[in-house]
Amino acid sequence: MKIIKVLENTELVVVDLEVNLGKEIRNGLTLCVKYKGEYYPLNTAHDGRPILMNKENVIKN
Repeated sequence: MKIIKVLENTELVVVDLEVNLGKEIRNGLTLCVKYKGEYYPLNTAHDGRPILMNKENVIKN
């Protein structure tokens, strides 16, 4: 592995994220990166598994 580029103007934040699990609504603390006004979750709210930082997973605020 090698670092290609370090992103500037990023911030690590912990958000209380609400998710729909079927008919149930749950919330959980989720580690996110705030970049250019968008939030990228770094793990899932319901079981904590890591996920990739990509546009598909952006949370609009």
